[in-house]
Amino acid sequence: MTLTVKEARPGSGRTPLTGGRRLRPPSRHGSRWTPWLYLAPALVVLVGLLVYPIYQLGLISFLEYTQAQVSGGEPTSFKGLANYAELFGDGQFWQVLLATVVFAAACVLCTLAVGCSTAVLLTRIRAVPRLALMLAALGAWATPAITGSTVWVFLFDPDFGPVNRLLGLGDFSWTYGRYSAFALVLLEVVWCSFPFVMVTVYAGIRAIPGEVLEAAAMDGASQWRIWRSVMAPMLRPILVVVTIQSVIWDFKVFTQIYVMTNGGGIAGQNLVLNVYAYQKAFASSQYSLGSAIGIVMLLILLAVTLVYLRLLRRQGEEL
Repeated sequence: MTLTVKEARPGSGRTPLTGGRRLRPPSRHGSRWTPWLYLAPALVVLVGLLVYPIYQLGLISFLEYTQAQVSGGEPTSFKGLANYAELFGDGQFWQVLLATVVFAAACVLCTLAVGCSTAVLLTRIRAVPRLALMLAALGAWATPAITGSTVWVFLFDPDFGPVNRLLGLGDFSWTYGRYSAFALVLLEVVWCSFPFVMVTVYAGIRAIPGEVLEAAAMDGASQWRIWRSVMAPMLRPILVVVTIQSVIWDFKVFTQIYVMTNGGGIAGQNLVLNVYAYQKAFASSQYSLGSAIGIVMLLILLAVTLVYLRLLRRQGEEL
């Protein structure tokens, strides 16, 4: 038994194997909505976990919302921008904001420096030391913030900590002074944050063609020059991602400051915005002011991210 296919006559409007019917092209309307159907479950989760809480945070920041309103003793009233005016008129807010910006910038720079250095180191050592270093770094990354902070407080304890004994500092208290406390918290933040940068940058380095690095080495370039002139430009999209992530994480540090400085240090000398918002909202029961601080932090992070991305766009970088 043989199957014969009739050829379509020119101009007849018929095609072979279709029974004389034309095949319709896929609907543009359906193909346009198909990606959104795949993204719908994730969008629902984002709306529930991100958009709605931000909406509630912004709403409370425009209300008179203290313990009296929470308990039902007084009605909730609309204050407009009065909470923001009170916040911006508070001198302590500007001091805390400046301390937060400086502290976050130092954490980001140190995290990127340590992460990129260890990523390059991973490409220079053998398999067994590389595996040991990666396991140790990932262990630090997987450690909960409250656990890591408690361990670091013990290590630098003036009475029982081994660090003071090794350095011969006696009973020196790291958390007593403002700058020494910030330095101690910075070390802990970098310790638990650099593995993310290390793993991400290491994966990017492995994706760089070996011929490019060999050519640079044959031309007599040093390791620093190879990183600055060859590897860093090729890794720029990855560096953008880890930089933005580090800015977001380090700007909203809470657990390390709260645990290691006992709630913000002596007389609030080690306060950052997140801890300051917690004190306003829960210690003072001024939930509207705490919400206003949260909205200010959100706007600052959005502005920093958008400005950074725009500068890269102007330089012709594709992200």
